[in-house]
Amino acid sequence: MQPLEQANKRAADLYWLAFLLTAHREPSLDAAIEALDFQDDANQFFSTWMLAWSRRVFIAKALAGIRDELARSARRTASKRAERVALPPRNWSLNRDTTKVQLESALLAIDVFPRCALLLSVFEGMSLDDVAILLDGERDLVRKAQMIGLRELTRNLARIQGWKSTATKSYVVTSEMQYG
Repeated sequence: MQPLEQANKRAADLYWLAFLLTAHREPSLDAAIEALDFQDDANQFFSTWMLAWSRRVFIAKALAGIRDELARSARRTASKRAERVALPPRNWSLNRDTTKVQLESALLAIDVFPRCALLLSVFEGMSLDDVAILLDGERDLVRKAQMIGLRELTRNLARIQGWKSTATKSYVVTSEMQYG
């Protein structure tokens, strides 16, 4: 891959990550451009080291822009009781034709703290301790948020594929709720 193609791919990846974390397009684009400018200024000696650390710095900066939203969402997450929510059957699997837009939609339907916990721990492969530091939360809360995020992502993707919950009880919380 050519250097310009690599830079374009890196910019697109950083933008999408910031957008999924924050759900805000313009600040995500600004952050991705700034991160690339920073990386381009690096000399070859430092570039490998900087690439390894710059992604975490980038994530921390993106999260700083939504710190108040994260705090409110963390409080909602902490107050949630463990509920048995309807999930697709065990034999359900994600359709191979699922698009990036569908995945984005399913992720953005999740409240911000569980979504960030899920993205950072599962998609980025960070430890729960590192995620707790980035999200300014306790490890147990991050684990709870990760589980909520995984359940909601599964439900959202299954719904996109046509699955309908048979749950009729009013205590079942869905991701379509608007969080205040």
